[in-house]
Amino acid sequence: MYVTAAIIREIEQRYGAPVEIAREYEMTPEQLGIVRLGQKQGRCHDVTLVIVDDERNIVVIRKPSYPLGAYRTPSGGVELGESFDDGAIREAKEETGLDIVLEKYLIRANVRFRCGWEVIDWTTHVLQAHSMGGTLQPIDTKEIVEARKATIAEITGPIREALLATGSPGLQYRAELDGLSIELMTNERP
Repeated sequence: MYVTAAIIREIEQRYGAPVEIAREYEMTPEQLGIVRLGQKQGRCHDVTLVIVDDERNIVVIRKPSYPLGAYRTPSGGVELGESFDDGAIREAKEETGLDIVLEKYLIRANVRFRCGWEVIDWTTHVLQAHSMGGTLQPIDTKEIVEARKATIAEITGPIREALLATGSPGLQYRAELDGLSIELMTNERP
C-alpha cells in the first residue's frame, strides 16, 4: 500500500476530512482481472479528481474500452516514492492535459471487489480540484481517448445512464462516486 495512514492524516490536515463510504461489488473473472492490472507493486488505491471550473462544469474522461457517451472523472495511482499531491497532479496532467490545484478531500471509499472467493480490497480517494492552466486534451492517449467538460446535469443524467448500461460493476462504482461527489460539492441530490 503506497498511501499509508500517516499520508492520509496529512491529506486530511491540508484538504479536510472526507465522507467515508464502504462498498462491495461482485465481478466476473475478467472484470476482476482489470482491477488486478492496477495493482502493480502492491498498489491498492486510486486518486479520483473532480476538476471543477468557474461555471460548475466538471472534467470527465473516456477510456478506449468505454462506449460512446460513457465518461467519468479522471483517476490514477500515486507511484511508489511519489508524494500524494505530486501523484494526483501528474495523473490530472496525463489524463486531461490540465495543471490542477487540489482543494478539498471529498470521499474516501473503501471498496471490496469480489469474484467468488477471490477478493481485492481497494481505496479510492476523491478530491475536488480546479485548473490553473493547460489545454484540455489527454496526454496519455493510449489510456484516455477523450477529455472534456460536462455539466452536472449531463453527469447525473445521460453519462450516468451510459455508465450503468455497460453492466460493469467498476463503471457502476464510478457513476456512484461521481454522483456522490456532486452531491457533496453542491448539496444537491443527483
